[in-house]
Amino acid sequence: MDRFPHAANVDFHSPLDLTKAAAAVLDAEGRVSGWGSSAERLLGHSPEDVLGKPAARLLAATPGQRLPTLCKLCQGHRPRSTVLDLCCRDGRTLRAAVTFSPLAHRGAAATVVVAADLDTLRGWEAQLAMLQGLTTESAVGLTIFDTDMRVVWGNVSTDLELAGIDQYIGRPAADLFPEGEFISRHHPPDEDQIMEHVLTTGEPIMGMHYRGRAPADPVREHVWSCSYHRLVDARGELLGLFEESLDITDRYRAQERLSLLVRAGKRIGASLDVRRTAAELADVAVPQLADEVLVDLPPAVIEGRQPPTGSAPGHSLLRMHGRTPEEFRTSPVSYPPSSPQAQSLATSRPVVDASPSVAPGGTGPAASHSCLFVPLLTRNAVLGLATFRRSSNPDRFGPEEQTLAVELAERAAVGIDNARRYTSQHAAALVLQRSLLPQHLPEQSAVDVAYRYLPADSRVGVGGDWFDLIPLSGARVGLTVGDVVGHGVHAAATMGRLRATVRTLALLDLDPAELLTRLDGLVAQDSEPDSDDGLGDETLGVTCLYAIYDPVSGRCVWASAGHPPPVVADANGSVALSALAPGPPLGLGGLPYENVELSLSSGSVVALFTDGVVEDRHTDIDSGIDRLAHVLTWQRCPLEELCDRALSARPPGPQTDDATLLLVRTRRLGTDRVADLELPPDPAMVAHARTDTERQLTDWGLSELSFSAALVVSELVTNSIRYATGPVMLRLIRDRCLLCEVSDNAHTAPHLRRARRDDEGGRGLFLVAQMSQRWGTRYTASGKTIWAELAIP
Repeated sequence: MDRFPHAANVDFHSPLDLTKAAAAVLDAEGRVSGWGSSAERLLGHSPEDVLGKPAARLLAATPGQRLPTLCKLCQGHRPRSTVLDLCCRDGRTLRAAVTFSPLAHRGAAATVVVAADLDTLRGWEAQLAMLQGLTTESAVGLTIFDTDMRVVWGNVSTDLELAGIDQYIGRPAADLFPEGEFISRHHPPDEDQIMEHVLTTGEPIMGMHYRGRAPADPVREHVWSCSYHRLVDARGELLGLFEESLDITDRYRAQERLSLLVRAGKRIGASLDVRRTAAELADVAVPQLADEVLVDLPPAVIEGRQPPTGSAPGHSLLRMHGRTPEEFRTSPVSYPPSSPQAQSLATSRPVVDASPSVAPGGTGPAASHSCLFVPLLTRNAVLGLATFRRSSNPDRFGPEEQTLAVELAERAAVGIDNARRYTSQHAAALVLQRSLLPQHLPEQSAVDVAYRYLPADSRVGVGGDWFDLIPLSGARVGLTVGDVVGHGVHAAATMGRLRATVRTLALLDLDPAELLTRLDGLVAQDSEPDSDDGLGDETLGVTCLYAIYDPVSGRCVWASAGHPPPVVADANGSVALSALAPGPPLGLGGLPYENVELSLSSGSVVALFTDGVVEDRHTDIDSGIDRLAHVLTWQRCPLEELCDRALSARPPGPQTDDATLLLVRTRRLGTDRVADLELPPDPAMVAHARTDTERQLTDWGLSELSFSAALVVSELVTNSIRYATGPVMLRLIRDRCLLCEVSDNAHTAPHLRRARRDDEGGRGLFLVAQMSQRWGTRYTASGKTIWAELAIP
């Protein structure tokens, strides 16, 4: 048989109780004179089998020992109990607990024998011991309430918590812990409602967490796990209910500390912003650990610089308080040398002030019960101080809570230090990037220009956008925008290197497709992994658009390496995206780039931009281009105003990419500022070219340049007629300087050399270089053009 019956069948009557035990009666000779049905159930023998027969036959002992054993037990005047092995009808041996009770009736001696299965008896005794332990020794508090929810009984644990249960007998349950409250979320928070529910439905409620102060320990706040069960008697009538409670204060607080640390690991330090990190510390710690958290930092740390060293602890700090960055406020604060704050900073250890008379920092009266000052330490440096204040909770910070506060402060210190370093690096990258971008664009007769550069949100980092306007020969201008994929110092440095390369190649008077081809080769070389630093791959993902505008012809030629094409608004107000098919991004190598040519009327507006202007996380690039095109319908507005409108039209919120916009309004040089002359390849035409140049300069009011200009034209025309086979074109342009251009069909460029004293020639280009402020050669599809610029006095 099972020693312990199933819980649903628990019966607290003793197995030796006459209502349950096997009973028999023995006469004076030891014969069975009475045999109950319970005895038959236990051993299997029917009354006919045993009545009138010696009871010793039922003993499993050896035949010689049966009778002496039985006689000894039946003698005496008091009941005797023992353990015997009894023979069952089916041949089994049953170890039983047996009690022999002498009985005298009308002078006749008899013995009443009561027997029960020994295992069943031991199980019943264990149940009694358990009940005794629950009543007198268990840490689980047991309290019984009647149907009116008044206290009826409590065990020793409840008696200790209440400092005497007797004073609460007959009182309502609410009187036990008048200031306590349930903190479970899924049940009614009112104890009367919970008990009423259990009494009415019979449904037990378990695992409710109750927080309060026990009368035996009114200083410390405790947490109990409480369960409620209905009580009914054997007839099923309602008796009341009982509550079992277990003090889980230490376990609950350990779980709270663990959950707090988990939440802190997810939230503190994820923003790379000093103020936001301080707010995250306050948001995590309030109200579970403290009612308010203050963070005091030196201004240098907030600005991204190294924390000061050598100054007095607590001198000239900025206090930040609030639970969100929007609520955060800063105010200056200093600590006296003898204050607990200064002591904490000086010793790099937490300090508890159990009875602060004024608010931390000496800012005025405070209702704080306890303050905990924890230094913010990282890499052997003190960044600042975190103050944990309690005003509604009268408990002082205990050792475990101090350890928890230190762990939170350490996480916050690491986050603040990372944010400080990031702020410093971001500021350095921003300074680097802006130093590499043009500080101002030179004024040009060919175009009016306006530009905007907006860096991405500080948490993303500085990007690699660039733009430039490059003065070229013949009053032309080169326009470029580009983007290096990625953020940070490396992206900014790569941007600066590429911008300088584009400017250098542009000054060679290369057409856009040729310039991008050469730039692609250079980027491809840089993209090869370097065994020394391994940074080569970071130059992949570079896009660039380069355009050349000629104000004499109104022609604009551009080519793109993976960059969005420009948006053009003509003088009539119609806006269209250029029919430019972008080539591959720079660095892939081997793929061609194509030029696209467009004739622009005077007053046209061309928008060159990076994807940050037209693309974000919420809208695609097509929608952004449509938005920019709509802004350009106002093309008669000043360019500065158009720039502002274009960027203000972007969706609000943090931007994940830099935005660069370059707006250009084209101009045309009229015929009154340009003179063209076609000359046959005849040396006699040199004098004719010199005469026409002098006459044109007189018409422009530039007679003072006649000698030098005529000399330059004479040398350039002579050179072309000598080495070319076709006609020679002479062009004079009056711009901010006087431009002299001579074009022919030859593809060989003259070279400047120093002539010897006895040489009859070779001094022409030397004279041109001396008379002009700059000169050069550019190649065209039909030949070359040699040009020279003369400064106008």
